[in-house]
Amino acid sequence: MSDTYIIEVSSEAAGIVVRDRAGFRFFAASQPFFPLEGQVFRDAGAAQRAASQLAERPDSKAAGVL
Repeated sequence: MSDTYIIEVSSEAAGIVVRDRAGFRFFAASQPFFPLEGQVFRDAGAAQRAASQLAERPDSKAAGVL
């Protein structure tokens, strides 16, 4: 199992997640995904879903990514 994953939304880099003791910590690659910065997720899939949901929110700066 890998310790680092790239998270993409609509072929755009949202960030990376890195395994630590608590789970997978998110590091944002661009400003629209800064709200996820530092959050810890159970697994890389959970981080992917969170980034996708953020991008789908109409009030989100990430909405333009989709």
